[in-house]
Amino acid sequence: MEELNYKEKNVWDVYNEKEIEEISKDYISFMSRVKTEREFVKEAEKLLKQEGFSNIDEDGVHSDKLYRKFKEKAIIIFLKGKRGIEEGFNLVTAHLDSPRIDLKQKPLYEDGKLAFFETHYYGGIKKYQWVTIPLVLRGVIVKGDGGVVEINTENDGYFFTIPDLLPHLGRKQMEKKAKEVIPGENLNLLVGSKPLKDEKEEKIKKNILNMLKELYGIKEEDFISSELSLVPAGEAREVGFDRSFILSYGHDDRICSYAALKGIMSIDKPEKWAVVYLVDKEEIGSEGNTSAQSMFFEETLFNFVKDYSSLLSIYLKSSVLSGDVNAAFDPNYKEVFEPKNAAFINQGLVITKFTGSGGKYHSNDATAEFVGKIRKLFNEEKVVWQTGELGKVDEGGGGTVALYFARKGMDVIDCGPAVLSMHAPFEVASKGDLYASFHGYKVFLEKF
Repeated sequence: MEELNYKEKNVWDVYNEKEIEEISKDYISFMSRVKTEREFVKEAEKLLKQEGFSNIDEDGVHSDKLYRKFKEKAIIIFLKGKRGIEEGFNLVTAHLDSPRIDLKQKPLYEDGKLAFFETHYYGGIKKYQWVTIPLVLRGVIVKGDGGVVEINTENDGYFFTIPDLLPHLGRKQMEKKAKEVIPGENLNLLVGSKPLKDEKEEKIKKNILNMLKELYGIKEEDFISSELSLVPAGEAREVGFDRSFILSYGHDDRICSYAALKGIMSIDKPEKWAVVYLVDKEEIGSEGNTSAQSMFFEETLFNFVKDYSSLLSIYLKSSVLSGDVNAAFDPNYKEVFEPKNAAFINQGLVITKFTGSGGKYHSNDATAEFVGKIRKLFNEEKVVWQTGELGKVDEGGGGTVALYFARKGMDVIDCGPAVLSMHAPFEVASKGDLYASFHGYKVFLEKF
């Protein structure tokens, strides 16, 4: 008799465990090295070149395997298909930025015989999670002469932290709402305490400036033209007695970006053109010239399309997986989830028909026809998948880049793994869900 009930599958019951462990080992190494969007683009370019992909800006568009970077913080990858681009393309898009804490443009100051950096947090963080943990600085400084200095204090052996108030004096602090416990202006990074000898004023600040000059050849004014981010120190690692989880900074959304990158590099000749577009600035609303709303996407496509009318026609024949993570059901906080429609760890790639909040506002809502086609593909190719919403109705919500591609007339659906502790300094993902993401993105790019 035909089974009428819908039953989810567990990744560990379906996939080959050896293959899960192989991709997980590579991903853990990747995430231990890559903690900013610039670092991801740099690493991706290295891997793409190893696989024979050509840089459009350097080599033109004659190769079947192409990529193009934009401002070192976004990258688009093409794999030409058996059919021409005029028949549309299959696109997986994801974002490279993650919640973090950035330095202000004039960060260094001295107070209370200590030296600090002023900061400004980026994206939706719980500020109290970022104090008293080891942090490192990563990014770039553009000097007055135009020279670019890459900063990675983790590799250089320099670590920092943001102090918190001791509980003995924190009675009033602990009576505050969680979002007020650590004011944004109190996220000041402790960077030193040694005074510079023979100086009368700001001895500690001047000592730090001297050290920065020796280490990186920079002076205080150079911070004004810098992009420096505080990210958690330490490597990604396995979690659990069964080692089934990966603990890492930046699963949101580099787990999707990594899976998409690996997916397109694993394909020989897709049916339609396969495209992976990895963007910046999603965590702050996708504003800016390296974001999903940037005209870089269209400008790059004009390398293959003769006019705007033709491009619009191609959009209407194209399909998109918006690769972004969803919230995994957490039994410790089950009151914010509706279990029948929640995403669960180890149940594979999450198809999210709509996001948004308060009545699906600011959401792409995929058509039933497109959801049906994705279901059919994943079932035929034995991709482990599930469906899930982001919490209870009216509990909260969130958005992705999906709506920006839907505006162009493309069919779009959100599709990524479920994670625990989203937006925390360290997030938790399942090894099996990582593999399901790679598998799902690969078959979509290759066969949809």
